[in-house]
Amino acid sequence: MTTTERSGGSRRPRRKRRHPLRWLAGLAVAALGGWAWFQWQCWGVSATHTDAVLTGLPGGFDGYKIVQLSDLHGHEYGEGSGDLLAMVARESPDLIVLTGDLIDQKGQLEMIPPLAQGLSAIAPAYYITGNHEWALKKDTVAALKSLLAQCGVTPLTNQYEILERDGERMVLAGVEDPNGYADHTTPQELYARIQEEAPGLFTLLLAHRNDRFEEYAAAGYDFIMSGHGHGGIVRLPFVGGLVGTGRRFFPDWTSGLYTLEDSTLFVSRGLGNNTVPFQGFRLFNRPELAVVTLRRG
Repeated sequence: MTTTERSGGSRRPRRKRRHPLRWLAGLAVAALGGWAWFQWQCWGVSATHTDAVLTGLPGGFDGYKIVQLSDLHGHEYGEGSGDLLAMVARESPDLIVLTGDLIDQKGQLEMIPPLAQGLSAIAPAYYITGNHEWALKKDTVAALKSLLAQCGVTPLTNQYEILERDGERMVLAGVEDPNGYADHTTPQELYARIQEEAPGLFTLLLAHRNDRFEEYAAAGYDFIMSGHGHGGIVRLPFVGGLVGTGRRFFPDWTSGLYTLEDSTLFVSRGLGNNTVPFQGFRLFNRPELAVVTLRRG
């Protein structure tokens, strides 16, 4: 009797089918995680700490801590800006400066009282305009300044004040954004007035536009604090900001400290966000609560 064997011997094991729903679920989880990360880096505020070593700084101001808020564009962090105020309070600053583009619309004036009252309760606070305020009507700018002053924040309208600490003095000056009145005082004119009325003092200038550093340095200011550039919108490793406010690629002076001749500039990446390509867009460039400590060089 002949036995017939099946060709092929043993059967191959069947491959398990991967259920398409598992693929979809994995993709959904990855997409949600990516979106959560993107929202975090667009709106998750980072408190950055910088030591600015400055030649000529009076010894009494060595260790003087400044918190800078810039380019909020009407955004509130927490109800009544409570989350932002808590971050500022934790830093225990000697001075708070708001360097422009605080609001974009008249209706955003409603956010000012709780923010301004909260800041002025922490430390002396000063404000200068940015280009976005001047894109509104002049009466809105006037109403904003009046509201800030009523709540304890001092607007510096092409003006200066003399700060004193440990028996020594320095000048805190503020200029209007160039989008303001056609006949407004220029940074050069303000510096000349300071030298006439308070000659020889160290000068700290608040000026919204970071891209005018050469102008501020040529005027003679010792230290300048600016915003405006939003950190270059997208920040590339080892390169820096990608896009300037004038839509120019790889702009200068977008974040942190810079020196030019005898002047030093600090630029905040800002707290609000860009509208290009869409509202709230940032990449590798978290909103910044800048904490700058002055050090005598």
